[in-house]
Formats: sequence, structure tokens, C-alpha cells
Amino acid sequence: MITWDDFEKIDIRCGTILEAKDFPAARRPAYQLLIDFGPLGVKRSSAQVTQHYSAEELAGRQVIAVVNFPPKQIANFFSECLVLGVYDEDGQVILLQPERGVKNGQKIG
Repeated sequence: MITWDDFEKIDIRCGTILEAKDFPAARRPAYQLLIDFGPLGVKRSSAQVTQHYSAEELAGRQVIAVVNFPPKQIANFFSECLVLGVYDEDGQVILLQPERGVKNGQKIG
């Protein structure tokens, strides 16, 4: 069990994917994403979502991400946030997104 204070340490925000491109250097199939978080700026993320999404359909999509992890190096790329999703029955990620459009950078609580 975690405490409420533990949960409040996680900064989860909504952002809009500006660009998605193939990430051939990743060990598992992935995209490199540029995500606009409004007042927090644009952050980069590596996302293993190639099974359910093409790079073209990701641009413009709003997503939910943890934005206060330290950068993580994945091959030659630094991922600055963790995009959240639900694992389907095959272990593939289905992205979380708001039911309605919201401003980039809005906090999840």
C-alpha cells in the first residue's frame, strides 16, 4: 500500500503528441515521441505502442504521462516522460487519453 503523500509525488499530466517517428535503435519496436505539455514545455518519450498505432495516427493525439521521472537513456535517445497505457491480453499497450480534449499540461489527480 502507498500513502496519499506517495501518490502526490507522481506528477501525471495530459499532453498532445506533436510528432511520432520510428525508433530503429530500440531493442523492442517503439516510436520516439515529442509531446507538448503546455507550460511544462515539450518532452520526449520512447513508447512501445507500435502494435496498435501507426506513427501517423499518433500526431495530434492527447495522452497521459508521468512527467517527473529523471531522463532515461534508451539507445541513443533520452526519454523525459513515461506515457501511460493499459496492457491488453497480449501485453501490448493501449494508450490512456482523456475522454474530452483538455489543455496541455493539465494535471491528473
